[in-house]
Amino acid sequence: MAAITVLVVEDEIAITTLIKFTLEQAGFDTVCVESAEKARLLLDNQLPDVVLLDWMLPGMSGLALIEYIRQTPRSRDLPLILLTARSEEEDKEQGLNLGADDYVTKPFSPRELVARIKALLRRRAPQKTDMLINIHGLVLNPQEKHVSVQGQKISLGPSEFKLLHFFMTHPGRVYSRTQLLDLVWGDHVFVEERTVDVHIRRLRRGLEAGGLMHLIQTVRGSGYRFVSDESVANDKHFKG
Repeated sequence: MAAITVLVVEDEIAITTLIKFTLEQAGFDTVCVESAEKARLLLDNQLPDVVLLDWMLPGMSGLALIEYIRQTPRSRDLPLILLTARSEEEDKEQGLNLGADDYVTKPFSPRELVARIKALLRRRAPQKTDMLINIHGLVLNPQEKHVSVQGQKISLGPSEFKLLHFFMTHPGRVYSRTQLLDLVWGDHVFVEERTVDVHIRRLRRGLEAGGLMHLIQTVRGSGYRFVSDESVANDKHFKG
């Protein structure tokens, strides 16, 4: 798997140093800034995989940045953990109500911080994890970049592998070409939307050997979805 990028927004140098060391030891890439204003500039350019955000910051507060992130369409689904010394129940409630996914209080255990980030990714961005996935005998192993059907290996290119990983971790939901480009390739990658169609065709060809190409469904006028329920494979609203 590609390294997970965590944006750390923290103005205390000692804490930033500890977080950076802890996360990099755990295999994460880290980008650290000391203010919400600098974080906004980075977010406007390229989205990280997770945001770890201090409540009390100079200038714009952490809570104000959460509001900005959640009100901006391209960043509103970013996994976000609020890091703060404020431990009162009403403070926690306020942060979560504004859109934080989790809340870690200072002082914190480095091991717990890593565990909370991994747990959040499993909930909010499972395609970023190394969990083995098995649907209808189609097995995808993110660590080994291996896909098989009933034990028989299927050969896929890197883009098709990422696309299948995303689909298998988000079954049933319809995604437009634009959404797939942003969520699979990254919102900073500028390619034609029809590029998605090319990779879908290649992915289906790869799955055809195992008789599972029908799991990738075209939703007329909307996009594509991965069908985890065989019973809907012949739904008249969908086609291969």
